[in-house]
Amino acid sequence: MFQKVIDPRVSETDGAGHINNTVIPVWFESGRDPIFRLFNPDLRFHDWHCVLLKMDAEYVSQIYYGTPITVYTWVKRIGRTSFEVYEEIHQKEKLCVRGSATYVNYHFDQQKSMPIPTEIRSQLEDHLYDKKKATSE
Repeated sequence: MFQKVIDPRVSETDGAGHINNTVIPVWFESGRDPIFRLFNPDLRFHDWHCVLLKMDAEYVSQIYYGTPITVYTWVKRIGRTSFEVYEEIHQKEKLCVRGSATYVNYHFDQQKSMPIPTEIRSQLEDHLYDKKKATSE
């Protein structure tokens, strides 16, 4: 599991007094930075490989300005050329949002997906989601 703490900004708060729903995909993506580094350690776009295919979010509870949130990111599934992450956002140790995203290992110079390299696959496997373990952490 990867973990990232984010301080909500006042600009992310909407007229209803909670964090706007449009902020959540940005926070989830920020939690994926360690995964992006596996594919591209320097995070330079000239050789970027992680292309988003699908994402979703289920809003469970409101999130508020003034209290940090934690983004938890696990690897849920690893295919030949793609992988799926499972994500949660917690505030005050309470689940607020859960979601998932699917990425493909894409090589722009060849304009096609490529198999996930063995060493990256091994590192992704270190972060596989285990529901029993996740709920006890």
